[in-house]
Amino acid sequence: MFSWVNNEQGGRNKDGEMYQTVTEGLQQLYTKKILPLEETYLFHDFHSPALEAADFQSKPMVLLVGQYSTGKTTFIRYLLEQDFPGMRIGPEPTTDGFIAVMYGENEGVVPGNALVVDPKKPFRKLNAFGNSFLNRLICSQIPNQVLRGISIIDTPGILSGEKQRISRGYDFSEVLRWFGERVDRIILLFDAHKLDISDEFSEAIKAFRGQDDKIRVVLNKADQVDSQQLMRVYGALMWSLGKVINTPEVVRVYLGSFWAKPLRNTENRRLFEAETQDLFKDIQSLPRNAALRKLNDLIKRARLAKVHAYIISYLKKEMPSLFGKEKKKEELIMRLPEIYTILQREHHISAGDFPNVVKMQEQLQHYDFSKFPSLKMKLIESVDKMLANKISGLMTMIRDEESKAPPAMVSGGAFEGSQDGPFGQGYGEGISAGSDCDDWIVSHDKHKYDEIFYSLNPINGKISGVNAKKEMMSSRLPNTVLGKIWKLADCDKDGMLDDEEFALAQHLIKVKLEGYELPSELPQHLVPPAHRKNEVADILYNHDAD
Repeated sequence: MFSWVNNEQGGRNKDGEMYQTVTEGLQQLYTKKILPLEETYLFHDFHSPALEAADFQSKPMVLLVGQYSTGKTTFIRYLLEQDFPGMRIGPEPTTDGFIAVMYGENEGVVPGNALVVDPKKPFRKLNAFGNSFLNRLICSQIPNQVLRGISIIDTPGILSGEKQRISRGYDFSEVLRWFGERVDRIILLFDAHKLDISDEFSEAIKAFRGQDDKIRVVLNKADQVDSQQLMRVYGALMWSLGKVINTPEVVRVYLGSFWAKPLRNTENRRLFEAETQDLFKDIQSLPRNAALRKLNDLIKRARLAKVHAYIISYLKKEMPSLFGKEKKKEELIMRLPEIYTILQREHHISAGDFPNVVKMQEQLQHYDFSKFPSLKMKLIESVDKMLANKISGLMTMIRDEESKAPPAMVSGGAFEGSQDGPFGQGYGEGISAGSDCDDWIVSHDKHKYDEIFYSLNPINGKISGVNAKKEMMSSRLPNTVLGKIWKLADCDKDGMLDDEEFALAQHLIKVKLEGYELPSELPQHLVPPAHRKNEVADILYNHDAD
């Protein structure tokens, strides 16, 4: 099936492992290489529960997080273009639990306690958060085309002010961290009128540490402010995020109004449409990148499991055999930052691969270091060998699977026809303007272009590049752009421009100055009438010649 699989052995590689698909390959590598290391060094107690088959086979998931009344549930309703069971929308905190919106042939709701015992759903490990959480978890199933490609997780509105001091009855940040490790995209929603980041929201964002590549930010309800206010709101949002997301890179922020109601302020309509299409493309590409995302997450997990094994075994090694165990334990916990540095140098590990030192110190308080296992290099070497050799084979399989059967993009709902028809982005604008008209669109302004053309002293009805250059450079466009415009306008490729070609060049300059892109080839509707081929005449000419 693949170049590195021996078909004569029933699809097994040289180590006797059968990988019919990328999903099976990921699952087998985790079960045989990484899981033994995790179980030996109590990885699941410190970091994340063990992965199951459903974690590898599930559809891409999108997690929505934001303060109450920022439009999370409305955003889902906007994408699906239909209501879903359990949906409640209002200005007050309405969504009081986690709702997994998934595809199902029959519409209905599955309660949390029933959901976590379903082996086909990737939520079994959520039972560790207890009944207080499970009573706030449901799975909403509907037969919607969008949900054939992705699943969407709606979360409770994050509280602000005094309300955030009220306990939810479960560790909200830990639940978000659990989801953050397993979803494909994390969308943080902000309201143009609610830019403050409360303590609970700050903790929620920090729970996604290490998942920065999955995070996208949506500034919703942006139509409720004018352009000047929007600029200030955007700046304030970036400033607020900069204090919480500790990365030098700027987070991608999408502006828009994500609900099916008229825009209150239409002066930024074109910007909102472009931002919406960019966000749609990002979501639509998730099924295509799902295998790579799972492979990437598996590699991150393997690296963390290795580091965890080094930490646990080092603490075990430093413990005395008989007396003074408690005192030594306290000393080692205090020295944990120093131990991280020692392990970095000794094993050549990046500082970014180590877990949060403060959280690790808190967790270590509850364990007897003398009962920790010693370092077993065979388990470490098995993971190292997997990272060095097996991952490249899976990368090959991913490329082969995509070339043979590319995953379908997310479709249906708001994605249906978002690029097609007269209401698609850019339709009838820029280079496509006039594509559905009978007359040549350049002729509308040709009288103005003709005045310029005849002022350049044409010879035999044409001007040279030298004469055209000075006029075209007055647009202040770069020479590379003007060169492309010249090539597009010089339809007969004689190095000169007649009046129609010059008018076309001026039209293309206008298109570019308005912010639109130029085509690689001139569309048929922009070809000057004098340079269009008369197909009927060509047929008659060829017939007479015969």
